[in-house]
Amino acid sequence: MEAIRHTQKKYASRAMVAGICVALILILAGYRTLGKGVMLGAVFSVINFVLIGATLPFNAGRSRKQATAVSFGSIIFRYAILAFPLVIAARGKSFDFAATAVGIFMVQIVILSEHAWKMIPLIVHKRS
Repeated sequence: MEAIRHTQKKYASRAMVAGICVALILILAGYRTLGKGVMLGAVFSVINFVLIGATLPFNAGRSRKQATAVSFGSIIFRYAILAFPLVIAARGKSFDFAATAVGIFMVQIVILSEHAWKMIPLIVHKRS
């Protein structure tokens, strides 16, 4: 459980910092709705990521049928949470819908970029 919390803290904090930086750059560049959309999506991305880790222990010790039901319920609940910022962005004019959608993937973007960054030395070393 401690490893899950460490991973969550690492990626959630990096995603929030990335979201804040991107939003700040966009707002300072005059794209206020884009910046607000990215930030809104990033916040809900982090919430979703934390909920994934929080629901992992619920399946331990359950039958396959129960674990499947709990997992399915968790997925539906998390999708509903991720739909919330999209609905806000679609209904209002103060958030950009596309930027909000990009922000929803902020945790995934951070994870993939970290792994890509770690691969660069391996690729360079192979070419040498």
